[in-house]
Amino acid sequence: MTRADQAGSAAGVVATHQASHEKNSLPLLTLGAIGVVYGDIGTSPIYAFRQATHVRPGAAGTDVEILGLLSLIVWALTLTVAVKYVFFVTRADNNGEGGTLSLMALARKTFTKPPIWITALGVLGAALFFGDAIITPAISVLSAVEGVELVAPGMTRWVVPITLLIIVGIFAVQRFGTAKVANVFGPITAVWFLTLGVSGLVQIINYPAVLMALNPLLGFGFLFTHFGIAFVVMGAIFLAVTGAEALYVDLGHFGRKPIVIAWFSLVFPSLLLNYFGQGAFVLLEGVENVESPFFEMQPEWALLPFVILATMATIIASQAVISGTYSLTQQAIALNMLPRMVVQHTSATQSGQIYMPQINTMLMIGVLLLVAIFGSSEALSNAYGIAVSGVMIVTLSLLIVVMWRNWKWHPIAVIGFGLLFAVIDGGFFAANAAKLFQGGWVPAVVALAVALLMWSWMAGRARLSEKNATGRSASRVLGQQSFQKEANDCAGYGDLLDI
Repeated sequence: MTRADQAGSAAGVVATHQASHEKNSLPLLTLGAIGVVYGDIGTSPIYAFRQATHVRPGAAGTDVEILGLLSLIVWALTLTVAVKYVFFVTRADNNGEGGTLSLMALARKTFTKPPIWITALGVLGAALFFGDAIITPAISVLSAVEGVELVAPGMTRWVVPITLLIIVGIFAVQRFGTAKVANVFGPITAVWFLTLGVSGLVQIINYPAVLMALNPLLGFGFLFTHFGIAFVVMGAIFLAVTGAEALYVDLGHFGRKPIVIAWFSLVFPSLLLNYFGQGAFVLLEGVENVESPFFEMQPEWALLPFVILATMATIIASQAVISGTYSLTQQAIALNMLPRMVVQHTSATQSGQIYMPQINTMLMIGVLLLVAIFGSSEALSNAYGIAVSGVMIVTLSLLIVVMWRNWKWHPIAVIGFGLLFAVIDGGFFAANAAKLFQGGWVPAVVALAVALLMWSWMAGRARLSEKNATGRSASRVLGQQSFQKEANDCAGYGDLLDI
């Protein structure tokens, strides 16, 4: 049996064992997925709709315009996350693992000699995710701690030091493993989503007409009538779907079934209810009278506990990319794209639950530097989005290859799927690329550095392999020449004996 066959057999045994465990612990895995996988996207309601209504003074001054913005958020969430990622992308697992490198491996399998551009896309997607991974924890924790300023304005000078301490704490608990972290984060995030749903439902009951935003034509109408600020609007709408890219990378930690169940049973309904609730509140109060609909629509008695819960949820939001980075690095090492590093398996039953101390340290240092340099979530917000939208485009490109060559979809279906999401993902990327010189260069520089490292390592290994192969070939030739010489000498000696 070849080494590849042994690896495939071992992967199959692990996948079977993992599937058996998943069935036995499905409720716990689902709760864990809520805390680890969906923490990032779960905090988007805090700022996504607010940013959308603030794209330009007076741009959302009428009911139709507010409904249009809400429609764009609802359908972006539905198409990008529910349809593209949860329904389709999570099906493209490579022995239970997800992420752009898994998609790359699946796409390469169907080629006798894989095209170089498929490998290049995998490297680019992985590098962009690393760029996202140092920004998400920084902006998540910083924005949460900045909420203290609302309660005690005198605490402003302590925001950055407190943020740095919390970030050190988040990275310190990673060594306990995904399962133990999920046991703490899962219940808190589940309460968060239930609170989102209930608070939104109350407002919808007060103004049921907000459900008209289900009509996608209202969203298209807003873009066409506000063409001059369409890119700015799309940049704000994109905030509602950030976190979807980490959903796929975290596939190996929990498996597809818990992630899908968590999304459709709790996360998706809660997000929709909250966004509709914010829309209803703004329509009732008037957009000019509302600064932050997410917090202002809460009853006064519940505001303080709600702020505390929101702070906890926002801190947890960084977990998805942290655990996702471990998975992505492990895949890169297995594919000989990165040097070997220490990989600690933190679960006896879930092979995908790992901890990588070297990656954890490097991530923590990068996040701490960003917080110290930028100092506020507002300054960091311009850096947020380019890496995420770039990962989404790479994922779509590789998924199209997998649909065509692995899943054997009809070419017309592949083209239709590709065109639909190319327009959506391309629009998001263009909107975020406009912020390149306003902070967006940060993830771009990180991605470039990681991509160069991966490509250099791959090129070095290829040259070493080629050199070894040349050396072995030369050794064989020398061996054959030596053997021939000895044979000739023996033959000559025999001739002398005959004489």
